[in-house]
Amino acid sequence: MATMEAMEKDTEATRLTPQRVWKAIQTRSFAVLSYVTPAGDPRSSGVVYVTRDGRLYVAAAPGSWKAKHIAVSGRVAVTIPVRRGGVLSLVAPIPPATISFHGAATVHEPGTTDAQLLLERLGALLPPERRGTSCVIEIEPEGEFVTYGVGVSLTKMRSPAAARGRASIA
Repeated sequence: MATMEAMEKDTEATRLTPQRVWKAIQTRSFAVLSYVTPAGDPRSSGVVYVTRDGRLYVAAAPGSWKAKHIAVSGRVAVTIPVRRGGVLSLVAPIPPATISFHGAATVHEPGTTDAQLLLERLGALLPPERRGTSCVIEIEPEGEFVTYGVGVSLTKMRSPAAARGRASIA
């Protein structure tokens, strides 16, 4: 049985590091990308992403709402679900852990040198036949990662105070 002193040492600072959060992000590929339209209406989309050099990259159709609206504001919020529980999650309602952050987003239009270079480097993002017609949304996380259930046991996820965490982006 853990002593109270040992439990107090299990703080956010010791269990949650930027490296641990980045590792969780890099081993996933699905996120919810949120943005605001020029009229101020909120929108979100499920996206597949890849990571490289501390950034996330998402492919999008050039005429899509994502590409158009994100290009205007340059701001996004991202939430990445982190499945927990293994086999237990098949029989018990265990919600996923989450990693959320906001960031600056740049839309690289199709056919531009930047988009072509990114798509070549990030080949797994799109099949070859779509690489010439897709734009790439580059997301640079800013501030802090806000987490729920990352770096804690499943039993601690029942306590919001124990399950919440923060880690700097860098």
